[in-house]
Amino acid sequence: MPVPDVSVVVIVYNDADRLTTAVQSVLDQTLRGIEVLIVDDCSTDGSFAVAQQLASAHPDRVRALQLPENSGGCGAPRNHGVEHADGTYVMFLDSDDVLEPNACRNMLEAAERTGADLVSGMCVRVNVDSRNKKSTEWYPWLYDRTRTIESISELPDLLVFDTLSTNKCYRREFLLEAGLKFPVGIHYEDLLFSAQAYVAARRITLIPNRVYFWNVFEKAATKSISNRRHEIANFAHRMEIHRRVDELLEQKGLDDLKLHKDVKFLKHDLVLHLRDLPLLDEDYRHEFAEMANSYLGGIAPEAHERVQRIQAICAHLLAKEDWDNLMPAVDTLINRNKLSSPLTERDGRIYWCAEHLEDAEGRAALDVTEAGYHSRPISELFLRNQLTSYEDDGRGTVRLAGQIVNPLGRITPDTPLRGSLELRARRRSLQTFSFPLTSLRVAEEGLDWTADLDLARRLRPLGLIDAVWDLRLILNVDGATTRTRVTVGGVSLERAHALRVRPRLTRLVADRIEPATSKRGHLSFVLHAKGAAARLTHRALTQALRSPAADLAKTGARKALKARRDMNSGATKLRVYHEVFSKLPVRKGLVVFESHLGKQYSDSPRAIYEEMRRQGVEFEAVWAYAGKKPEGFPKDATLVQRWGWQYLRALAQAEFWVDNQGFPLKLTKRPKTTYIQTWHGSALKRMGFDETRLKMQTREEKAAYQEALDRFDHFLIRSEHDVRTLARAFRLRPEVLLRAGYPRNDALVAARRAEEGGAPRERGPLAKELGIPADKTVLMYAPTFRANANGSVRGFELPFDVEEFARRFGDRFVLLMRSHYLNHVVLPPSVRGRVIDVTGHHDVTQLMQLADGLITDYSSVMFDYALLDRPILFFAYDYDEYVNEARGTYFDLKEKAPGPFLRTPGELFEAIEGFKAADAEHRDARRQFAAEFGEYDQGDAARQIVDRFFGGTSAGVPAASPVTASVDSPTVAAAGSSADVQGVAHEGA
Repeated sequence: MPVPDVSVVVIVYNDADRLTTAVQSVLDQTLRGIEVLIVDDCSTDGSFAVAQQLASAHPDRVRALQLPENSGGCGAPRNHGVEHADGTYVMFLDSDDVLEPNACRNMLEAAERTGADLVSGMCVRVNVDSRNKKSTEWYPWLYDRTRTIESISELPDLLVFDTLSTNKCYRREFLLEAGLKFPVGIHYEDLLFSAQAYVAARRITLIPNRVYFWNVFEKAATKSISNRRHEIANFAHRMEIHRRVDELLEQKGLDDLKLHKDVKFLKHDLVLHLRDLPLLDEDYRHEFAEMANSYLGGIAPEAHERVQRIQAICAHLLAKEDWDNLMPAVDTLINRNKLSSPLTERDGRIYWCAEHLEDAEGRAALDVTEAGYHSRPISELFLRNQLTSYEDDGRGTVRLAGQIVNPLGRITPDTPLRGSLELRARRRSLQTFSFPLTSLRVAEEGLDWTADLDLARRLRPLGLIDAVWDLRLILNVDGATTRTRVTVGGVSLERAHALRVRPRLTRLVADRIEPATSKRGHLSFVLHAKGAAARLTHRALTQALRSPAADLAKTGARKALKARRDMNSGATKLRVYHEVFSKLPVRKGLVVFESHLGKQYSDSPRAIYEEMRRQGVEFEAVWAYAGKKPEGFPKDATLVQRWGWQYLRALAQAEFWVDNQGFPLKLTKRPKTTYIQTWHGSALKRMGFDETRLKMQTREEKAAYQEALDRFDHFLIRSEHDVRTLARAFRLRPEVLLRAGYPRNDALVAARRAEEGGAPRERGPLAKELGIPADKTVLMYAPTFRANANGSVRGFELPFDVEEFARRFGDRFVLLMRSHYLNHVVLPPSVRGRVIDVTGHHDVTQLMQLADGLITDYSSVMFDYALLDRPILFFAYDYDEYVNEARGTYFDLKEKAPGPFLRTPGELFEAIEGFKAADAEHRDARRQFAAEFGEYDQGDAARQIVDRFFGGTSAGVPAASPVTASVDSPTVAAAGSSADVQGVAHEGA
């Protein structure tokens, strides 16, 4: 008999019903040279009899083996299978899982081609008992391509994340030579076995193929070993396995892998068990803490710095056994957006709690300043709402009490408060019932509330498909609304009664409702059929819902829901725009304005709009906004949500489009619509077809990109530099270029001329609004965004210490922090009044007028601010990387910068120290810079545009056309990408 290519070891224990399916997935493999070894761990349910039947049915391919006694784990049966295997390679399969049909062939071919000791493919986790059998690829980034490594040190993530043994194919000779065996008598044996195999393998190959389907049965009566985390022995086994892995890495001198593994322990292993702590008793918690802390003591401090802040907080509080602060932290661990602690402020920093701040370690672990809780409005915070009491009368009324977190005491006894509880069916589109709070007040520990819920009289569920009801508290704080979920926490629901309810389908469907705790720890209510008649009816209806007729009805309902979703899909909107809205007549005088993809009411579109209003032009104005609410937009215009139906119809019927970046790329402009593209900055960075990334696109992608640019009828430029760069990079026709300058800069030119004429510098109402004293010098820091290699936007990190700035210069200067609109910045409370975040202020022009000096890097704001003839500091701390590794630039900024070119925070602070004294030496360079890059900015751009296109009296001006990559925004996506429907990649980098 020929030697099998692959031996698949199928282990089973008391799983007779599913064993056949698992084995059949091996027999159905496209690779024929396979043997199956079924190893029964001394089952008591007939599993071995099923194994023997399969062996009898396939005598040349299946063997049935049985251990003499149950081993209690997966290790012993797998070892037994390897001992009896005849194949050149070995794979493992659990009896409740299946192999992908091509798994063995794909892995064998990879092993033979590369000579690997171990081949690993992608595992897919399937939630079998979920409604749609939801599947999740297991760490897919590891398997995005085929790759072979000579040492696990080349890919630490493989050892850290993919600890499964079942999605792999092992050379059997390798297993025997290395003496690799699964540990016996201990759970989580995969972690140790995989680590040993990774370390011992001379060559490892990864393939981008699905090979293993891991079936998860969350509703199973008997939980799997990994899901029995409420058993303290389970955690003890996990700790022991981790210690053995650590010893292995230490023996092999793989200290760098140990750090990676420690990070994963804090992010994953510890988190799995912490999530269950709120529901476990005090004895368990103390025993758990003792085991965990004995291991955490050996984890390097650097590992704590590499995990998410809430994970580090939980580890620190666990080490202190501070349950009062840890339990709320675990709530945030489970519900990442939730603020579960009232926080504390000390020395201008925000901390999770007031305890454990006496040393640097505690302050570092508990510092949450960067989360920005202190700067976000209450309406944007998801506040912890802890249930403090649950009582019911046994008939139909529930009395609840709870406490809501009051962050930093921001809600005072004088703050107007209102609130109500809301019961909503978990399935969407069903009913909602509201109950007013009986009391709500600000107390020392938070906001205390009580409520009475008369469920028997008020709650009217359908009774069959709305079994689960979630509870929310709607809190109104001085007109701003936030929604909270009610966390059960330490309140026991064991004595709660099953209360009577009146379903709309009568009590023969369901007659009782009981409280329950959701997976995320929140209070919910669940309908039950308790009475004999109700149970009988419920059983009959449940069976009816599984009938062919019911399946047909459900299919119809699903189709109806899908049709409703499709109606609002991008594809449908595009079709309606082109086939319906574009057939409607163009409306004379309808002008659609948009700035920065609807994010702002700002820039040249705003300047043109306001000039039209000033001149009294008769027109119908529509402004597009992004997001849920149009905050800061003009009240004398029609406001439409970007990409909504009103937006699409307005664009289809508009006489004019006016924007500074790009309307959605796949929306064709009608011939009778005039598109005025004002653009939003001169180019330092390479743009459009000058970008390497765009040059590498396909011919079709480039053509689609050019088509989007060709929609422009007029393109505003402010200098011949724009002609040489932007116009050429966007392949614009000469007749499209409109040499008028930027309307947004008219105000800057006017301000400079007024100062040159001897008028005092006017700071305007904005200085008062921001609370800036008249004797302070105002600097504005306005950096551009940074992009990754794939064009996506990087997170923003301040490149200098704002607290040091406040300490050194706060008595003389105020720093306005204006991050790019694609970025986000959080300032610590310690710099209040001295450093002010103005990122949310729509129009940067007003901020430039206010600022006495500018600090920037590569942002196009430099070209605009130069028109004011005020000092500019260039803080280019990453210039070499930006120029050489990013998009590249059209000129060397070091040579042309009309101000100090600074590379370190020290140099920046030194320049600020001598801010006024050093100004004179750069004045000539600044004026030459403004003349070169703003030669057409003469203060009348808005008037020129309005007079030419909207009925003004000035003489005509030349014209302009299409563009869509940005000076300070990521390049417009080429048509054809998923971002095209929306408009711009990352908006599209």
